Amino acid sequence: MERKKAIVTGASRGIGRGIARVLAREGYDLAISYSTKQAEGEAVAESLKKEYGGECFCFQASLEQPGAGVELLEKSVEALGGLDLLVNNAGVTRFENILDMTPEVFELLFRLDFQNYILMMQAAARHMVKHRVHGSLVNITSTRGERAYAGDFLYGGLKAGLNRAIQSIALDLAPYGIRVNNVAPGATRIRTKEELEAEGRPDFWSVLGEKIPLGRCGTPEDIGEAVAFLASEKASYITGMTVKVDGGLILPGMPEHVPAGEDPGCWGRAASKYAESVLNSDE
Repeated sequence: MERKKAIVTGASRGIGRGIARVLAREGYDLAISYSTKQAEGEAVAESLKKEYGGECFCFQASLEQPGAGVELLEKSVEALGGLDLLVNNAGVTRFENILDMTPEVFELLFRLDFQNYILMMQAAARHMVKHRVHGSLVNITSTRGERAYAGDFLYGGLKAGLNRAIQSIALDLAPYGIRVNNVAPGATRIRTKEELEAEGRPDFWSVLGEKIPLGRCGTPEDIGEAVAFLASEKASYITGMTVKVDGGLILPGMPEHVPAGEDPGCWGRAASKYAESVLNSDE
């Protein structure tokens, strides 16, 4: 039986690496991308090939740059010899008060967290339609697309936009047997306790995990399992959905971050550097 073929963007570390690992275990040949961490990306590719025996190609791609995503997809399809699954994972997180946002940050998040996802889905879908592949497109969004926190209007707003966009994209592609879904992680541990301690940083995830209804933070592999399920025949009747994988984090409306001195049950406040500077000035 021919192995299925998948692209996972931003797979040199964190959630992307966990997704790639689960898909390799499930028998996929992979093409993964990295932005700046070449050694990490290549190490992931070699590890997966050694452990699971399939192909894993590794490409550099600065996906915020115009045309980079489509170029990556074309190179990956050529290397893999086809495409059954695209996983849009690469992105950047920035939290800023509306008073402090700069045009540069807006442009970066829009291009990388929204525009590139749409354009790569378009390119992947066109390939699938042309080659009559009943494939799957899965995007990694965030529970912040559903729950508002102070300071995440741009990041959360773009994720919410993507959650809405795939509903229509799923309708556009359903006649061709292509399914489109999102996975929305909550708090997901991407650094070990030991790594943080070595840097002299507190283990944020352990503290937060105790407050999550299921008693722990997620792992990159938890997200990978959700992606693998949505791409599988077991989910062949699911499209246009955003699946939360957060251990129940946002069910009670608990904030992820609480500034020092504030009630941990409150919604939290994001301070503005701009407001502090003008309100404390003598002018």
